[in-house]
Amino acid sequence: MAVGSKDLTPKELRGLETERLTDELRKAKEELFNLRFQSATGQLDNHGRLRAVRKDIARIYTEMRERELNIGGKGEAK
Repeated sequence: MAVGSKDLTPKELRGLETERLTDELRKAKEELFNLRFQSATGQLDNHGRLRAVRKDIARIYTEMRERELNIGGKGEAK
């Protein structure tokens, strides 16, 4: 699944296991760090990518929180 693309929809996120969701979050954070570094050095060509990755991170955090609170029917009991 590509981070920052239309493949990362809330419906797709709901189908992922918790470990895979955590892995996707790590990848997105790494990409955001790299994009910010490129932006700071003036090498970033597509500034819209920053926004897309930030939104992906927010979607992942939202899904993780919904699972924590058992919202949406497929939450994990803790």
